[in-house]
Amino acid sequence: MAVRTFRPNTPGQRFKTVASFKEITKTEPESSLIRPLKKTGGRNNLGRMTARHRGGGHKRRYRAIDFKRDKVGIPAKVASIEYDPNRSAYIALLHYVDGEKRYILAPIGISVGATVMAGDGAEVRNGHHMTLESMPMGTLIHNIELRPGHGGQIVRSAGTVAQLMAKDSGYAQLRLPSGEIRRVQSACSATIGQVGNADHENITLGKAGRSRWLGKRGYSRGVAKNPVDHPMGGGEGKSSGGRHPCTPWGKITKGLRTRKKKNKSDTFIIKRRK
Repeated sequence: MAVRTFRPNTPGQRFKTVASFKEITKTEPESSLIRPLKKTGGRNNLGRMTARHRGGGHKRRYRAIDFKRDKVGIPAKVASIEYDPNRSAYIALLHYVDGEKRYILAPIGISVGATVMAGDGAEVRNGHHMTLESMPMGTLIHNIELRPGHGGQIVRSAGTVAQLMAKDSGYAQLRLPSGEIRRVQSACSATIGQVGNADHENITLGKAGRSRWLGKRGYSRGVAKNPVDHPMGGGEGKSSGGRHPCTPWGKITKGLRTRKKKNKSDTFIIKRRK
């Protein structure tokens, strides 16, 4: 994948970059696999705002992605590589030999016409899906389960990849994209290869309006507000706040540890990302 730049004739185009979309082979999604997607605007089921600075954005249709890959032993042919507005990665449409169609995350190196399969009898090749105990050491993987049968939950965004480091007494050790080394049950499954669209991190939005298209709204800095509106507000001239960065409700926002001391997940971490 490459990143496109523009010859600027407006200020918004000067720093704007977009994906070249060379891998994309189809522009309309598969109608049987799309679902309606309702916007929340950052509100919960009680109508209260729980995530600020969200709202607006372009209308989207949700593509149902097969994170479980539970059609074991049935080969499928890659029919197309498509754009998905709901995630940074591209998706691949699979046509199974029994007639079913499903979407999966498109790994690097997969192309239209390639055959992929799920199950422990599958070949160790990009796009194939199997349990961790069936993979050789050092395999690069993505779309990893945390509980057997629950479907892939981690390493799903564009360009991410984890590595199988070791296997011991029913557990596999994985090095995650953050640098964390973590134990996962060997019965959990994962897809081989690195998630595609790796140049996504090099894209520059270029203007505030493009951020609004993504559903992100602007916000005011705390130090620019009045004391009644924010703990860091007020002061003569351009004051820098005079305290550690915090939310409008006084909670520290940088460096405060929020994980619970008795977090069960912590027992599986061998080396932390920090």
